[in-house]
Amino acid sequence: MECRVARVAVLSAGSWGTTMAKVFADAGNDVLLHARRDEVADAINTRRQNPRYLPDVLLPPRVRATTNTTFALSGAAYVVLSIPAQTLRENLAVWAPYIRPDTVVVSLMKGIETYSGLRMSEVIHQVTGIPFERIAVLSGPNLAREIAGGQPAASVIACPDQTAAAALQKACHTPYFRPYTGTDVAGCELGGAIKNVIALAVGLAAGLGMGDNARALLVTRGLAETARLGQAMGADPLTFSGLAGAGDLIATCSSPLSRNRTFGEHLGQGMSVEEATTATGQTAEGVKSCRAILDLSRVRGVEMPITEVVAAVIDGTTSVPEAAAALMSRTPKPEQYGA
Repeated sequence: MECRVARVAVLSAGSWGTTMAKVFADAGNDVLLHARRDEVADAINTRRQNPRYLPDVLLPPRVRATTNTTFALSGAAYVVLSIPAQTLRENLAVWAPYIRPDTVVVSLMKGIETYSGLRMSEVIHQVTGIPFERIAVLSGPNLAREIAGGQPAASVIACPDQTAAAALQKACHTPYFRPYTGTDVAGCELGGAIKNVIALAVGLAAGLGMGDNARALLVTRGLAETARLGQAMGADPLTFSGLAGAGDLIATCSSPLSRNRTFGEHLGQGMSVEEATTATGQTAEGVKSCRAILDLSRVRGVEMPITEVVAAVIDGTTSVPEAAAALMSRTPKPEQYGA
C-alpha cells in the first residue's frame, strides 16, 4: 500500500519500539529510533541490528538511530512512544516542548499509571496538553519478535479522530502487518493493560505444573473481568471480543515470547519477584499495573478475582500456592458473559 513518506520518531529502542520502527520503515517512512545507549545507536546505524533486543533481525536502511531525543523529535509527523508505562510522565515532561503542534502521538504502551490510575493516553494528554484527537493507541496481539521477523500480524489503531487513525493506518501498513482502525481508546488500553495481569496468572499456573484446562479457565474468566471493568469505564463491550481484547489476551497468555507470561512462570517455579525480574530481563508491565487496575475495579465496584490474586502475589501478601487455592475455592455461580 502506498503512503506519503512521513518522518517518524520512535522512543525508545526496546524490542517493541525497534519492531515498530521496522514496520514504519517497511511501510515507506523515514524513522529515527531513539536509543539511550551509544553502543545500541551505533550498532543500528552501522550494522542495522539491535544487538540487545533483536540481534537476528536486519533493520531497513530507512531506520536510523540517535541518542539525542530533541533531534529524534524534530520535524516528526508521528511520535511513537514505547517506554515502560511508569516512566512515561517523567520522560514526557522533558520531551513535550519538542513535539510539533500538528504531530500525532502514538502510544504502544500497555499499562496503567500506578498512583493516578490513568491510562497512557490520559497521561499524554495531561502532561503535554495535546488534544485526544491527536493521540492514538496501537494495541493487539503483537509479539515483537514475530513481527520483526516478518510473520503476519494485525493490530488496532484507536483514535477519536477517524481521519488521523486512517492516516496512521496507511503509515504502518505492510504486507506482514495489518492495522485496523477504531475509536474505542479506553477499551483498547484496558484490554492491553489487563491482559498482562491475566498472562501473569497463566504463567503462575504453568509454573505450578497446571494443565491446559486451568490455563483456559484463566484466559476465559480473565476476559470476563476485563470486559466488566471496561464496561464500567465506558468502553465498548465489542472491543474485548476483537484484536485488542481476546486477540491480545490469547497471544500474551499462550506464547513463550510473552514477557508477562514468562514472569509469572518464574514466580510459579518458586522465584521471588526480584529473581523473576532479573530472569525475565525485560519490563513485564503487569507487575507494576496490577495494583492500579485493582484499585480502579474497587472504585467502580467491579469484581476482578484473578487480578486481586495476582496483585497479592506481587505484593507478597499471598504465596503462589495460596493464590491457586484462593481462585479455585471461590463460590460457584452461573456463567454469564461479564459475570
